[in-house]
Amino acid sequence: MLNKIKQWWTLDAAEEAESADNPLSPLTESQRRNALPLLALAFGWGFLVTGLLTGGALGKGLPFMPDLLTASFLGNGMNFIIGALVGYIGYKTACNSGLLYRFTYGNIGAYIPVLFVALLTIGWQGITVGAFGYAWAQSFDSTTFYIVAIGAGVLFTATTYLGVDALEKVSMPSVLMLVAVGIYATWLNIDTVGGWDAFFDMSAKQAAASPISMREAINMVVGSWIVGAIVMADYTRFAKKAWVAIAIPFVVLIISQWFLQIIGSMGGIVSGTYEFTTYMLEQGAVIGFLGVIAMSLALWTTGDTNLYLPAVQTASVFRKPKRVTTLICGIAGTILGLGVYEYFLDWINLLAALVPPIIGPVIVDYYIVNKKRYNPDTLAHLPGWNALAIVAYLVGAISAYAAGAGVELPGAAALFPSLYGLLVSMLVYFIFALIAKWVFPAKGSQTAPQTNS
Repeated sequence: MLNKIKQWWTLDAAEEAESADNPLSPLTESQRRNALPLLALAFGWGFLVTGLLTGGALGKGLPFMPDLLTASFLGNGMNFIIGALVGYIGYKTACNSGLLYRFTYGNIGAYIPVLFVALLTIGWQGITVGAFGYAWAQSFDSTTFYIVAIGAGVLFTATTYLGVDALEKVSMPSVLMLVAVGIYATWLNIDTVGGWDAFFDMSAKQAAASPISMREAINMVVGSWIVGAIVMADYTRFAKKAWVAIAIPFVVLIISQWFLQIIGSMGGIVSGTYEFTTYMLEQGAVIGFLGVIAMSLALWTTGDTNLYLPAVQTASVFRKPKRVTTLICGIAGTILGLGVYEYFLDWINLLAALVPPIIGPVIVDYYIVNKKRYNPDTLAHLPGWNALAIVAYLVGAISAYAAGAGVELPGAAALFPSLYGLLVSMLVYFIFALIAKWVFPAKGSQTAPQTNS
């Protein structure tokens, strides 16, 4: 028994390299996936309950037309730009996020962004577990909630344990049902209130009672999905074509999330709740059951993908089998799911400040400093630390947090904190890289052109 446990825990590099996920090194061409399953997985991943939550929060403080739609589009648009930049890097290098952080932060320095992002994505896993429990129990303190939430955590962990093949199988049948139920929920809210004109009037009156600024609204939208944007490489690395790598963040952030934020805002304005399972259950057993099943499918896909992210990244950096990191992250997310779901808005406001600056040095390092050349053969020979990247991230994160707290910083008033922190980290890293190049002329490049087109 002890030998089996030791074998399960111990890394077999050759076995991991041959797996469909291959967390330890860039993918081979044979490990890349076809476009349709990847795009279906992207839609299911994007159909995350956070879109409903964010839409409900926006609906309380912004008129639906045009303010809410504008804030939603601009926030999702910013996330898409970041996701597309990161996704293209993943496609070109065939590297997951953990490997990319090693190029920029160093082999040891990469522990900092990987651990931080892993903690945040495990938090998202907890939100998904809690949302699954609420969809069936319609409360947070019943025995049913705890039983279903724990069962959801076990289900997500089991399917993620099987790898990307299982994720694709879960996502494919979910897509059509999710779209159908979402469209029905939209029609139901408009019909309930008596048409579009009545809906717009109701939205304007509610927003006037407790208004929020456009800056706050955009920052909220960015925070709701910025983690997904910066880890986009974990999925786009499987793409065979560049257009698929760009289409994945577009499907996730422009199609799925905008759609969900609209549904969530309508539900919050008309029915008093972003959670469409609540008002669909009021329509009778059949409609309510379909709503709960659709939400469950969405959460299943989302829970799997949110767990897959920290599992792959921690496996890559700490060099453990993905099965081990999947189980550890799955258990942690399940425990968090019993409480973190109720603190969603506080969570995403924190994310909006602290997460975007992580990817700033990576974008500058790949596109500007190394001119889109990363050589995977140098991974084992990279320095332990790149202090420039770590300092640039810290300056960006502190700047974003300070800007969100109202501290007057140069240029901060014209931007929302999440974008401000990202731009600061990019600018600081760029300046540091120029100074380093001038003070310490390169003795030889560790990069080489990639062959992907």
